[in-house]
Amino acid sequence: MASLEFWYEFGSSYSYPAAMRIDEVAEDKGVEVTWRPFLLGPVLKAQGVTDSPFNLFPVKGRYMVRDLERVCDALGLPFLMPEPFPMNGLYAARLAILGSDQDWTPDFSRAVYLAEFGDGADIADPGTLKAILTGLGLDAEDCAAQIQEPELKDRLKAQTARAQELGIFGAPSFVVGDELFWGNDRLDPALDWALKAG
Repeated sequence: MASLEFWYEFGSSYSYPAAMRIDEVAEDKGVEVTWRPFLLGPVLKAQGVTDSPFNLFPVKGRYMVRDLERVCDALGLPFLMPEPFPMNGLYAARLAILGSDQDWTPDFSRAVYLAEFGDGADIADPGTLKAILTGLGLDAEDCAAQIQEPELKDRLKAQTARAQELGIFGAPSFVVGDELFWGNDRLDPALDWALKAG
């Protein structure tokens, strides 16, 4: 079956619409998706970037907000720019790594994005994440304990290092074999490439 990897960061605004639609459009095209949460901060830092490009260039930041309003409106998604931006998605990313062992990563990730960019909730707040986990029928306290384990932390570090090895420089990114596609607007071409690659 055709497949692609979906690399995303919880602080990434454009990862929100990509996460909310990828499974549906991929299923329609017959492409299998593997969700790959990672941390964009270390990737940007290695490039000498210390903040979101949308903060470093205010004109670009204002455009991003308006563009996301249009994108989300077209998809029927709520949009509320969170404060501060970008939010710290470390704990959410660890939880998403944990969920990959039990197949709840996609549902959890979508719920985090809806809380963050739909409601403006603080995803760095453990209480926000525990409420999301509980809403998914998961043991929030157990999950919170597991993401403090060194092995789980190391898995997220390794996944972030793998993103760098693949040449990923932003989120969302889609990887098909040796091909990299960057940006929410590249999702459909990435899926088509996956079908072509077989």
